[in-house]
Amino acid sequence: MPDPMDPFAHHPELRDRIADPETSYFRTFSVESVLEQHPHLEAFLPWVHTDEQREAIRAEALGGHQGDLWIFAYGSLMWDPALRFAEVRRARADGHARRFILWDDKGGRGMPEAPGLMAALDTGDGCEGLAFRIRAQDVNIETEILFRREMIGPSYIPGFVPIRIAGAETPALTFLADHGHPDIRGDITRAEQIRCIATGAGVLGTSRAYLTNIVDHIGHLGITDDHCTGLLRDVDAYLAALSNEDQAR
Repeated sequence: MPDPMDPFAHHPELRDRIADPETSYFRTFSVESVLEQHPHLEAFLPWVHTDEQREAIRAEALGGHQGDLWIFAYGSLMWDPALRFAEVRRARADGHARRFILWDDKGGRGMPEAPGLMAALDTGDGCEGLAFRIRAQDVNIETEILFRREMIGPSYIPGFVPIRIAGAETPALTFLADHGHPDIRGDITRAEQIRCIATGAGVLGTSRAYLTNIVDHIGHLGITDDHCTGLLRDVDAYLAALSNEDQAR
């Protein structure tokens, strides 16, 4: 029987594949720390939420939640949640999909001259990822850390969605695509997706590395996501073609 005190009791295969929250870059992530290391990003400050705005968004999203909290992860939170969690489980959000429609030209994984793309949770046929359970006494501290990272600026709507864990349904906090914000490009073409992921890079790394991490992590869990695997295949073909063009010159 799984050890209830071991966060990885149900998924021991993830023990070495999820970053230690105590040493995670995102544990102490803040706008101030980013600007101290990368002062050129100060130009994007008008886009950034103030602490007061972000805390108001967090309070509204949690809506007086009590008890343990499940957080549904579909992107980088899967391998680097930066949260102290009591349990991690494979989970599925029916009616949703992981889509590369989050335009990044603010320095994370893309810049204005070479925008990148990241994933957002949108409507769809189902999204499989991971769910992290936060103990009730840790919810306030851990969600403050989480919102500093995920809600640094607009483009997501935090909220609760039903997820399924081992056949049982439970609500989980997650971050949904905000189609009312221009950084969510719901009508982006496949060619634009490929180009942005192939060339986008910023202080957090490249858009391609982000996509590769998603494909690798879900693949390790036996999850198939045709949107992501197909994108990575096409991105690598695009990069190979660029390399061949350079060599032919």
